[in-house]
Amino acid sequence: MKQKDIKILAIETSCDETSAAVVGNGRDVFSNIISSQISSHKQFGGVVPELASRMHIEKIDEVIAQAMTEANCTFQDLSAIAVTYGPGLVGALLVGVAEAKALAYALNLPLIPVHHISGHIAANYIEDKQLEPPFLCLVVSGGHTHLVKTDDYGEYTILGKTRDDAIGEAFDKIAREVGLGYPGGPKIDKTAKLGNEDAIVFPKAYLEEGSYDFSFSGVKSAVINYMHRARQKGESICREDLVASFQKAVTDVVIEKTMQAADQYQIKKIAMAGGVAANSRLRQEMEKACAQRGYSLNVPSLVYCTDNAAMIGAAAYYEYLRGNFADLDLNAVPNLKLDDMRE
Repeated sequence: MKQKDIKILAIETSCDETSAAVVGNGRDVFSNIISSQISSHKQFGGVVPELASRMHIEKIDEVIAQAMTEANCTFQDLSAIAVTYGPGLVGALLVGVAEAKALAYALNLPLIPVHHISGHIAANYIEDKQLEPPFLCLVVSGGHTHLVKTDDYGEYTILGKTRDDAIGEAFDKIAREVGLGYPGGPKIDKTAKLGNEDAIVFPKAYLEEGSYDFSFSGVKSAVINYMHRARQKGESICREDLVASFQKAVTDVVIEKTMQAADQYQIKKIAMAGGVAANSRLRQEMEKACAQRGYSLNVPSLVYCTDNAAMIGAAAYYEYLRGNFADLDLNAVPNLKLDDMRE
């Protein structure tokens, strides 16, 4: 029942990137414009929600115009409008949702609501046009750490998720604590390359036997306590060794739990998604773990790991085929769960 030449204009404004993309048939990216706000939030050490919302309002029309121009298409060429409606920052989400509803109404086009995590998972369809469910996906970002069994397009079983901090949040907090600044993930990745990851042994939280949930608050506290003790004793701290050891502790856990779940559920196709999937150690070590077991690994290019509208357009295509459209009363849902997707 695949339909041909379905072009979707997708909008993503869940956090601090204003993005619009035109995607064809869920796999072909004709444009993917991203306006990042990192330089504006950097001075505050993290994302300021009110500032993010205002900047989305300022940029959204320009970004959409650029996406349409780069795709070399007109609004009449579109089959639908898609938008991230959750989870995320409520003010930021509302900007994208309002814009998408206005476009869908004015153009008389279907409106497709997309879950942000579903978008991250769908980024793998852009990268590997042959990839099809079922597969196991590790979703690692600033707001989420999920181990998801992708049963079909847009159909998921959550095997595990974080019980406290998301992995990206832990990266940001440790980066701030050691003076690397924001955004923490890329800075820790770069700094860790200069250090010895075996210099300090930080705890790895595996939780109870058989659990695929995650916890990063303990290792975060262990790093901070290590620094406090060293300072109290007047001992020097090698920042490179510290962040490399921290990075090893957290990435080892997510890799090992992913492999355990793949073994238990006999899934030989593994994928990763989300901003932390850009981490070089995580990518390298996951590739080694999969190769040892004969599993395939899909990891999106760096541009599709961070928040972008192309991944939303990819996920939206499969919702389009299922007729999963929203009315114009669609609202932002900042705490939307993956298993609470709008039917």
